Amino acid sequence: MPGNQFNQGSRQLQDRFETRAQADRSQHRLEFSDDDRAFIERCGYFFLATVDRDGSPDCSYKGGQPGFVRIVAEDTLAFPDYKGNGQFRSLGNILVNPQVGLLFLDFENPGRRRVNGLASLSDDDPLLADYPDAQLIVRVKATEIFGNCPRFVHRMQLVEPATQAPPPRPR
Repeated sequence: MPGNQFNQGSRQLQDRFETRAQADRSQHRLEFSDDDRAFIERCGYFFLATVDRDGSPDCSYKGGQPGFVRIVAEDTLAFPDYKGNGQFRSLGNILVNPQVGLLFLDFENPGRRRVNGLASLSDDDPLLADYPDAQLIVRVKATEIFGNCPRFVHRMQLVEPATQAPPPRPR
């Protein structure tokens, strides 16, 4: 289990609400399991949290066709960056502070996966060939991987995927 997964504030609240033992039983990993891979690679979106050098946060929705996020090593995932609004808030933050948090959700079969890690950007990554129109590849080396209780995940259904999101080429 990765060390230091709970800070002093987390511990204070766990003690107040008597959840420390439950929190300590949670499964935090440094490597992706087969279940993690299957869950993440079937997701067509996730939320990316970044922080700039001064501690100002940003959270972005990242979408694509299922399979656009790939587990590329036992502790690393990768995803493409496509042309958007040109602000580069999340990716700009990564250039000055590589710490990121990713939240993957499945609303049809309620579930969640969280990945915290260190991100890097590349404009010459070999994976670019698999993603038509991608500008960059973002790789995240996991420092913490864990599931969350799906209890409060709403059940929803995808009506239509974004037509602008090109499917990745098969591996």
